[in-house]
Amino acid sequence: MPGALGGPRVLLRRLREVMAEPVSAQERLDKIVVLIAANMVAEVCSVYVLRVDNTLELYASEGLNREAVHQTVLRQDEGLVGLVASEANPINLSEAQNHPAFSYRPETGEEIYHSFLGVPVLRAGNTLGVLVVQNRARRTYSEEEEEALQTTAMVLAEMIASGELSALARPGAPEPAARRPLHVTGGATLTEGIALGHAVLHEPRVVITNFIADDLPKELKRLRAAVETMRSDLDVLLERGELPDGGEHREVLEAYRMFADDRGWLHRLEEAVRTGLTAEAAVERVQSDTRARMLRISDPYLRERLHDLDDLANRLMHQLLGQDYAPARDRLPENAVLVARSMGPAALLEYDRRRLRGLVLEEGGPNSHVAIVARALGIPAVGEIANATGIVDPGDAIIVDGTTGDVHIRPSPDMEAAYVERVRLRARRQLQYLALRDKPCQTKNGEPITLMINAGLAVDLPHIEETGAAGIGLFRTELQFMVAAAFPRAAEQFSLYRTVLDAAGDRPVTFRTLDVGGDKLLPYMRNVVEENPALGWRAIRLGLDRPALLRAQLRALLRAGAGRGLRIMFPMIATVEEFDEAKALVERELTHLRRHGHKLPERVDVGSMVEVPSLLYQLDELLERVDFLSIGSNDLAQFFYAADRGNARVAERFDPISVPLL
Repeated sequence: MPGALGGPRVLLRRLREVMAEPVSAQERLDKIVVLIAANMVAEVCSVYVLRVDNTLELYASEGLNREAVHQTVLRQDEGLVGLVASEANPINLSEAQNHPAFSYRPETGEEIYHSFLGVPVLRAGNTLGVLVVQNRARRTYSEEEEEALQTTAMVLAEMIASGELSALARPGAPEPAARRPLHVTGGATLTEGIALGHAVLHEPRVVITNFIADDLPKELKRLRAAVETMRSDLDVLLERGELPDGGEHREVLEAYRMFADDRGWLHRLEEAVRTGLTAEAAVERVQSDTRARMLRISDPYLRERLHDLDDLANRLMHQLLGQDYAPARDRLPENAVLVARSMGPAALLEYDRRRLRGLVLEEGGPNSHVAIVARALGIPAVGEIANATGIVDPGDAIIVDGTTGDVHIRPSPDMEAAYVERVRLRARRQLQYLALRDKPCQTKNGEPITLMINAGLAVDLPHIEETGAAGIGLFRTELQFMVAAAFPRAAEQFSLYRTVLDAAGDRPVTFRTLDVGGDKLLPYMRNVVEENPALGWRAIRLGLDRPALLRAQLRALLRAGAGRGLRIMFPMIATVEEFDEAKALVERELTHLRRHGHKLPERVDVGSMVEVPSLLYQLDELLERVDFLSIGSNDLAQFFYAADRGNARVAERFDPISVPLL
């Protein structure tokens, strides 16, 4: 670096020594700015820290008036420092005072300085402050100097994030924002309820303990070896032949491989190492820059590509450190609230339910598979919380409000107390409901109503007794398929169905045959891309076109129902002929079991879901054939109003109990 005293590697080594000294936070910060100014031959080096009120306070400076420290405060939209913070991008100027964003503060004495280089202090894509160097001479700082300052900002980010600077805030002044309480609104309610607990990252960020490299060639070698291994792993995944051609999973892995082979990405990683960072710190540095850009991009396609890069960096980080950093699923802390970018339903079921209090997702709507499982488990859950994994640190206190879609991170004691009272109120209400459990279920004029529960997993079964339900009105058999890593064998299906019937005892259970396709995709089945999946190849259409699949399920159901009454229901029936075809498969399987000496159910009732409007005009014919009907109100309403229930913009545009629908 031209003019620098020893370059960034020497600076980083000296910074490491300063970070280890037993001095106060202010002394440490003062020493850091002196070191940076000397190393970069700059006459000014200043650290601005973002506060909880979104202003930037001057926390340390070498070169500006000493009295300005802890007195100069800028709004986040004020001055060049504010611009660096709000855009999370460096600004490098030879004549700062000519820039339209320049803001003059007389108490700093900076009017004599012309050149300006400011870089954001970033952690997990979040801006924690701004690091600035200035000179009297009009000069543009070199790329190497800019790179060195960004590298140094990483070390400052860890110092700010640790909370060490909180003690430096003036009495009554706002604290640094790094550990501030956050109230995130506008999330999607996945499961109602309130959860108070401590954050556990489903795929935790790797905690880097060693930022500064001792042996640069060794770190470059480690980085290249990890990248090469990661590339090989992706190639093996794609070429193993276990993934079907086309479909989402292959596209994601292809995108990963494209980025892993991108020379520009690898070049940025190597350049970060050359500034004096360890290989993992270099990945963290590039990943944090990527996240910062991702949070400021509105284009969904570009955001998704940056998400791919973010995921790839996580994969590389784990490769470098050679171990799995995911928390032990069966050793969760008490009152755990899971935080994840996205999550499959099977992954959620791996966690110890007794310790799991809530779920927060960056992605995932109310109809996602994981939301269905969260509801089955009774876990309050909120989705569509932007950058959830970046704004939460493991162990943070967190409140999940599944009634409003709000999430409170590091809540104030008052906020926590208010929610504790709300939880108590809900508990009292639950006790009131419990007191009503055994009362007759009837209308005010004495009309009896049979009230049953919906279920789909073994974890739902205790709810029959808990609620005093008259049975299971809908057992969604597809959930077993959705949470499994591979297609459930006939024996596994039989075992689940028998367990369900045993748990229900004398109470009726209505099993709906496999309802997949559309918004319910199985990870191990070939994904057929359709423009209108809700109107496409799904449910009974898939079953009739793949009769072996439906027959295997019907056989498992009929065997499980031996000696008892059994109710089987077909989803998405659109014509009487479809029902006839499906019922014929039931008769065929009964004949097969009878021929092979299997005990049969005492009675088999076969019914249809009414969820396709065309069936409303065939009811007279259908009623001659079915033993029962069930109104599939979700699909029937969305088809009736041409309003996708999974689209937040239109899902609330109709009244589900409006006169036309009723």
